[in-house]
Amino acid sequence: MALDWTALWLSLKVAGWATAINLVLGVALGALLARRRFPGRELLDTLLTLPMVLPPTVLGYYLLVVIGRNGPLGAWLQSTFGINLVFTWQAAVIAAAVASLPLVFKPARASFEAVDGQLEQAARTLGVSEFALFLRVSLPLAWRGILAGLLLAFARSMGEFGATLMVAGSIPGRTQTLSIAIYEAVQAGQDSKANGLVILTSVVCIVILLAAARLVGRRPEPRDVA
Repeated sequence: MALDWTALWLSLKVAGWATAINLVLGVALGALLARRRFPGRELLDTLLTLPMVLPPTVLGYYLLVVIGRNGPLGAWLQSTFGINLVFTWQAAVIAAAVASLPLVFKPARASFEAVDGQLEQAARTLGVSEFALFLRVSLPLAWRGILAGLLLAFARSMGEFGATLMVAGSIPGRTQTLSIAIYEAVQAGQDSKANGLVILTSVVCIVILLAAARLVGRRPEPRDVA
């Protein structure tokens, strides 16, 4: 049983970059919607949650419309920098990041909303700036929920298939992630290879889910909020 280690490495790379992107976007958006009131706030929340419920092919189509050669972002990148995102591993990163964004954004928002406002107000009375307050008070108190969301997003990125296939294709060694390699192995009748890849993917995702569950279920210790 020969495993496709190239597909595993590519999946880890794609999932890692997608998670890093969502660390920035998800935390920023979660903090924004948890702390600010503005018109269209809940509509924005709904739009950011859409990737969680949309069929992957629909999500992939939307991405093609945006980053394809005829799309607004894709056409600009092509004409300005000569960059074509479609059928590249970077396109797989974009697909994974968009598909897994709600898994970071929603826990981040809930975690920030759960932070005791009196602690933040006390920091303000001591003259702490909003940015320093975020880094020194809000973020340390919300880190457990955020980290659990990041682990779930990493697992979701590892298993992303539909949107990735539409925008990145299935090029062995370049864009063929584990989930796509499993699909190709099944289509080719390579049951032994497919079984090995399925087991490998399942083990990685189970480990990640167990870690996320441990983080969510663990009660905060005094040192965590000191």
